[in-house]
Amino acid sequence: MDLPTFWFCVIALFWGGYLFLEGFDFGVGMLLPILGRDETERRVLINTIGPVWDGNEVWLIVAGGATFAAFPGWYASLFSTAYLPLLLLLLVLIGRGVAFEYRGKVDTPRWRRTWDVVIVLASWISPLVVGLVLTANVFGLPLNAIGDRVGGWWTIFSGPSVLGALAVCGFSLLHGAMFLALKTEGEVHRRARRFALVGGVPLLAPLVALLLVVQLREGPTWTWAPLVVAVVAALVALARMWRSRDGQAFTFQGVALVAVVVTLFGALWPNVLPSTLDPAFSLTVEHTASSPYTLTVMTWVAAFGAPAVLVYQAWTYWVFRKRIGTKHIPPVHAPS
Repeated sequence: MDLPTFWFCVIALFWGGYLFLEGFDFGVGMLLPILGRDETERRVLINTIGPVWDGNEVWLIVAGGATFAAFPGWYASLFSTAYLPLLLLLLVLIGRGVAFEYRGKVDTPRWRRTWDVVIVLASWISPLVVGLVLTANVFGLPLNAIGDRVGGWWTIFSGPSVLGALAVCGFSLLHGAMFLALKTEGEVHRRARRFALVGGVPLLAPLVALLLVVQLREGPTWTWAPLVVAVVAALVALARMWRSRDGQAFTFQGVALVAVVVTLFGALWPNVLPSTLDPAFSLTVEHTASSPYTLTVMTWVAAFGAPAVLVYQAWTYWVFRKRIGTKHIPPVHAPS
């Protein structure tokens, strides 16, 4: 495998890691007013992701940075074309982080409700934008011969890209519910399981529809295999959830996501950003890659840096692996 292809696969891996880890982060935030009936239960939900949410966002930074370094043409065309949606994503992620840190600083219901609204809105908007941009990247954007966008910022919206936004949003909701079923106990745990079982199939429907559209319009023959794996793994996850095997359900949900990412990036290959105006204007892996020297240096840095990051993040999840419930929530100690 040559270096450009290798880094295309690495970037796909980064996006898969981001969608898996940040996906349940978003889902927990989206479910905050649904599963958290009082302040103590809402604190339970937030505490399940409290030690890890900021580390999960690193995967998005790494995915963007790797794209910039390995495929500067891809980065320039995508980020300039999707400038406004990505700016919105940045703002809501900042607001979401601030809300997590600030909601407990003042002990008044109005203060906490305000920041809860920020968390919920940001958690809904973020997966919608991520799904919109990623799907638009797979199906293509109106690029001219030099990689510039033709038309206004709204050209990123299309039937498939909107379907992709709904698919990532639905997946995040289900992923968050399964994560809460794995990480909580008591009434919150029961509500999370019930939500996942009742809403599982409807929430996965946009994702299955997206995969079929991608496969029928863009996909090569071999990507039928990961598509089938994605659907089967998602159904097995729901079946294991029905059997109260929360860890197995969450694991199969991860397998489904890996297969989804393989399907999407397999359909994208050998392009990195297709042009909807003329296939000759499409940006390809070969023509947008950095120099061999740059990719070699990146590979050596990643060979030493990536394992360290993975070990540290795995250690964090191991330390905070136990379930939590309302009995673990201490009294509020913030100044009034």
